[in-house]
Amino acid sequence: MAILYALVARGSVVLAEFSTASTNASAIARQILEKIPGNNDTNVSYSQDRYIFHVKRTDGLTVLCMADDTAGRRIPFVFLEDIHQRFVRTYGRAVLSAHAYAMNDEFARVLSQQMEYYSNDPNADRMNRLKGEMSQVRNVMIENIDKVLDRGDRLELLVDKTTNMQGNTFRFRKQARRFRSTVWWRNVKLTVMLIVLLLVIVYVVLAFVCHGPMLPSCLK
Repeated sequence: MAILYALVARGSVVLAEFSTASTNASAIARQILEKIPGNNDTNVSYSQDRYIFHVKRTDGLTVLCMADDTAGRRIPFVFLEDIHQRFVRTYGRAVLSAHAYAMNDEFARVLSQQMEYYSNDPNADRMNRLKGEMSQVRNVMIENIDKVLDRGDRLELLVDKTTNMQGNTFRFRKQARRFRSTVWWRNVKLTVMLIVLLLVIVYVVLAFVCHGPMLPSCLK
């Protein structure tokens, strides 16, 4: 999956999070939350190996996700904007005083659903292309995670490749079923067309025979 981990936090207090793979992304995300400078709204990305942590902070609420570098920046930040809007619309002012993980039981399911959608559904990218590039993404700076984390506190990102392989296998099977279904319907349509064409040819031949020189034989 393109997006493997996501969280919503107020300052350094995590209110909800979800991960699709066995990683230590949660520990790295907490360090990022503690090290992000200032209190102003910001959109920033931090890279480590082939994974990038994308961060969107608005009005004191921080939404963060970890994605493959192949996902680019547009899709992850559209995902973060979507999650921010859903979270604020669902909980309102409760986010200002909520305890750690107060919304996790309920909102983790939303994170899971939206991560699946933005990672695998081609419609997500088509819709976002129609909307155009998000203005805030144009100003995103990508920095190495070493710049935000102290050298002594730095954690290596560990991703369970088995989990990723299982996810890839699931997507491959899903795509294979979709492909087989498409091929089956195509064959059905082709068969119907051939039958119709054959019936038309038979009709034309019979009409020609009955109305041609052999008319008396057709009337017997």
